Amino acid sequence: MLLNLLLTFTLLMGRVKSDPDPLQDYCVSPSPSSHQQIFLNGVLCKDPKEATVSDFTTSALSRPGNTQVKPFMINVTVTTTANLPGLNTMGLTMARLDFGGSGVVPPHVHPRASEVTVCLDGVLLVGFMDTSGRVFTQELHPGETFVFPKGLIHFLYNIDTVSSALAVSGLNSQNPGTQIVSLSTFISKPPFLEEVLKSAYDTNGQDVARIRKSLQG
Repeated sequence: MLLNLLLTFTLLMGRVKSDPDPLQDYCVSPSPSSHQQIFLNGVLCKDPKEATVSDFTTSALSRPGNTQVKPFMINVTVTTTANLPGLNTMGLTMARLDFGGSGVVPPHVHPRASEVTVCLDGVLLVGFMDTSGRVFTQELHPGETFVFPKGLIHFLYNIDTVSSALAVSGLNSQNPGTQIVSLSTFISKPPFLEEVLKSAYDTNGQDVARIRKSLQG
């Protein structure tokens, strides 16, 4: 019985992989109005003969984002197949992170990707927590880089209360997924049972209601 369980576990783990490698040079995502029905590697692509250099470039990350959005005072701009069609099947994502004063990307996880971040302007405090509860933190100055392991809770914080900050991140999945811990916990749909939150955070119903209202803006 134990041997069968170990074999089953090994087979299951063998199926847990990152994005599959493409079987062609590129698979440019067609426009929404396209009637193209070519599938390569299980993904909808337009005819490679119709690909142009504009499919592989974008200015989406060149524009500053609005950082005055409460409660976190940040703006995250991400490359997608909509603004960078040639990204399709490449197994990566790029993101621009604009921080207002004291702006924070709150504790969150990317279940399908590791992340590497480069600070371009300002000073950021970044860090992650491993599954043993150990926390790794570092101040990032312009030009410095930090890596966040796949699936672990991590954060980025602008330590300047007035000046802005800027960073760029790369993630090794076309669809890394993002779960912000506080939002996923307190304003999920349908909401978590209040008794679960009161017990998990050792608090009362009034505090749970106040946190929910604050996070909902």
